[in-house]
Amino acid sequence: MTTTELPLPLIDDIITRALAEDLGSGDVTTESCVPEAAQAVAHGVARKPIVVCGVPVAARVFLLVDASLRFTAKAEEGARASEGTTLWTVEGRAKSILMGERVALNFAQRMSGVATATRRYVDAVPKGCVTRITDTRKTTPGLRLLERYAVRRGGGHNHRNDLGSAVLIKDNHIVAAGGVRQAIEAARARAPHTSRVECEVDSLEQLEEALSARADIVLLDNMDTPTVEEAVRRTRGRALLEASGGITFERVAELSRAGVDAISVGALTHSTPAADIGLDFST
Repeated sequence: MTTTELPLPLIDDIITRALAEDLGSGDVTTESCVPEAAQAVAHGVARKPIVVCGVPVAARVFLLVDASLRFTAKAEEGARASEGTTLWTVEGRAKSILMGERVALNFAQRMSGVATATRRYVDAVPKGCVTRITDTRKTTPGLRLLERYAVRRGGGHNHRNDLGSAVLIKDNHIVAAGGVRQAIEAARARAPHTSRVECEVDSLEQLEEALSARADIVLLDNMDTPTVEEAVRRTRGRALLEASGGITFERVAELSRAGVDAISVGALTHSTPAADIGLDFST
């Protein structure tokens, strides 16, 4: 883990809130039946094949619960792991391990689930195509930092991080501004010179208007593949093209071959199931 990818002050805040949610009133089960002096060795294990992600976050969970715990990562972030692979080992006070178990697994399962799904979409891009698979802002509230990191570990790319990081004119902006051209020209006049202007369109007519207004990126919203192919032909490199809206795994190959520069997939973060990871105590 590097501080630029997962800055500790930010992830510590996320973890602290998660621990407070789970341990706010204590752990009555552990306190009542586990001896104070009991020591344990526990292993984080993949129950099914996954792309590994979130091991450093699991480590941080255990260390925030008890700084005396010893955590050893056994798998690299972004690596493929088969069923039964040990991802990490944590040793020390049994009580402390049990108190951190669920929170550590929740983060690792969520992040590995996102990384695994992303890798599946990335692998679906045919060889020779340069199309990027990207995420969207459809992230779990409070977990965007971790989920977007997981997308990168799965081989994908990040879209704009928040509303202040890029200009993206959507359908409601167009209505409020009075049209595609009006929205693009107003954004061009007011946005920082370092910002590209992206505009969503849902028809070839809107595409022509966006191109004539010199949009840098055009988002092709919910277009079928023949329409996307025609949009690529008409654009002829004058703008980057992004396909979005209802993207399924089955369409990745055909949209990539159609020639779009990026495919944004909300499903990477808004509906991906958690990976199956367990914590096993040594007997």
